[in-house]
Amino acid sequence: MARHPHHENPYPTPAEVHAHAAAARERKRSEAYAIGIDEGFISEFVDRFYARIRGDALLGPIFAKRIEDWDWHLNRMNRFWRSILHNSGEFSGNPMAKHLAIPGLEEGHFAHWLELFYETLRELERDPDATELVSMRARMIADSLLTGIAVQSGGLAKARAGGNLPHV
Repeated sequence: MARHPHHENPYPTPAEVHAHAAAARERKRSEAYAIGIDEGFISEFVDRFYARIRGDALLGPIFAKRIEDWDWHLNRMNRFWRSILHNSGEFSGNPMAKHLAIPGLEEGHFAHWLELFYETLRELERDPDATELVSMRARMIADSLLTGIAVQSGGLAKARAGGNLPHV
């Protein structure tokens, strides 16, 4: 029986699998670039967004307790967002574990994080499609993190914790 009967080649070689993945990564990067989501945009966004976070009354103290080297953190966040938006594969880490370790995080924190994220996106907007794509990815990440925290503390009954998070 074919492993992937819906594919043209149901038994791809490792080299074919690698080539397919590389082509998919390039397609995702090219699509992002076409709407203005390049490295420069990501870097400017990360810098502005985290400057906003650092000055925020609710989120600033949470970050200040955990981040000693902001240059290192911003570099890491640039790699993270390039991985998310370009599928670059350059980020390695466990955001869920980092967020699970912060006591008291709840929906209000994630909703506020998203509002600051959306404000920053709107300030830098080059293309409405870019704003939509980046905001959608950010919301999925916030939803996933909030859901993981809720499941950790409340079990599977909390598995859709991020349903009320704001959209752009």
